[in-house]
Amino acid sequence: MLPRCTTLGRLRTRSTAPTTNLRLPQPIAPPSSAVAHYSSAPPPVAVASSKHRVVVVGAGAAGLSVSHQLLRSGKYVQDDIAVVDPATWHHYQPGWTLVAAGLKRKDELKMATKDIVDAKLKFYNQGVSVFTPEDNSVTLITGDKVQYEHLVVCPGIRINYDSIKGLPEALADPESPISTTYSYETCDKVFRNIKRMDKGNAIFTQPTGIIKCAGAPQKAMWLALDYWRRAGLYQPDAPLGSGIKVSFATGLPVMFGVPRYSQVLDRLRQERRVSGLFEHDLVAIDGNEATFALPGDKRSKLKFDFLHVVPKMGPHSFVANSPLADATGLVDVDRGTMQHRKYNNVWSIGDASNLPTSKTAAAITAQAPVLVSNLLGVSEAGRPRSTYDGYTSCPLITEYGKVLLAEFKYGGEVKETFGRLVDQSVPARGFYYLKRDFFPWVYKRFMVKGAWGGPRGFIRQGRN
Repeated sequence: MLPRCTTLGRLRTRSTAPTTNLRLPQPIAPPSSAVAHYSSAPPPVAVASSKHRVVVVGAGAAGLSVSHQLLRSGKYVQDDIAVVDPATWHHYQPGWTLVAAGLKRKDELKMATKDIVDAKLKFYNQGVSVFTPEDNSVTLITGDKVQYEHLVVCPGIRINYDSIKGLPEALADPESPISTTYSYETCDKVFRNIKRMDKGNAIFTQPTGIIKCAGAPQKAMWLALDYWRRAGLYQPDAPLGSGIKVSFATGLPVMFGVPRYSQVLDRLRQERRVSGLFEHDLVAIDGNEATFALPGDKRSKLKFDFLHVVPKMGPHSFVANSPLADATGLVDVDRGTMQHRKYNNVWSIGDASNLPTSKTAAAITAQAPVLVSNLLGVSEAGRPRSTYDGYTSCPLITEYGKVLLAEFKYGGEVKETFGRLVDQSVPARGFYYLKRDFFPWVYKRFMVKGAWGGPRGFIRQGRN
């Protein structure tokens, strides 16, 4: 399981003047967690075989949206649809940024996977070992074989902590000043470290390559900076300088991939005296020293007192090593129909797909209805009937109480829900409450049940 971001549909909001009496949260003690992983280990000899009309691999935001939307179409009966996922818990990952800012408890953002998979779906609480599309089958790590008429592959991507030397050990140390919002186990450590920081160098990183929600790395920075500013610790305009210095070290050459929003964010960076370390890709941590890779095989070493890390990410090995993957290891699908380029009964959306758009939960709200429409179209009439335009969104929290609601489609072309009412490139208070309150609510109550379509609004039963 993307931190990922969601967006709203059919609600009105307006910008209001900022307030100065926002009460900052206090640190929260972390509960325990259970974590499960997919496996690429060779399976034992198969002991059983089952067949379903549709098999959905993954019970994250994408898998649950698709499987439940298919079920709500009214065209499937008991056990026609199977869901495969080894996870004990399902997490609302976009909320981890809120946990990192002390705005949510992480335990309130998780749900038992078995409890949110509809009883009419067959749930295999196991990992996948092998895809065999020529045989229309998926082999589980138990060796059991599950056959399908249609396959939907959406297990997400994995976080490669080992991609940064020294990171796993640093994250495991509860006393280290190193943390990340991209893990259930560590998202609350971010806020603890923010609370402990009173002076020194704070560095926030973003890697090159694919990641879940490309705006999340700087959300953590903006919130931490605002927390320190309100506490009187971050004062870049003070005559003697600020006790805390903040740097944003990104492997990218810009603040954000869409020029309209990148310009605003870079202006905020300069106004708030944040050092921009562009094309700086974190590769190693040793004590309180971070090593970055720069263009031209150069290296830069920086000391820190606080470090928020975003590890590199990539496909699960059982996807990357399968016939379904492209050269990058992602599922190779048509960008408009989400149908596999070689196997016409295989589909993919979400982080595991190679759709050239930002990997967010908001993207899934637009992708899932199109995939469901096209899968039904192929099943009933032999051809897809809908097209995805690349819509995605990221509610960028720029401070406590304000959000820049970025919405765009393929090519970085802006596609804003409220663009006729407000300038969405201006951080607004109304959007903050969508991010903090509405999105977590609508995700839990409607999206994972197949009843939320983002900008389309609520999805009625049988609408597909």
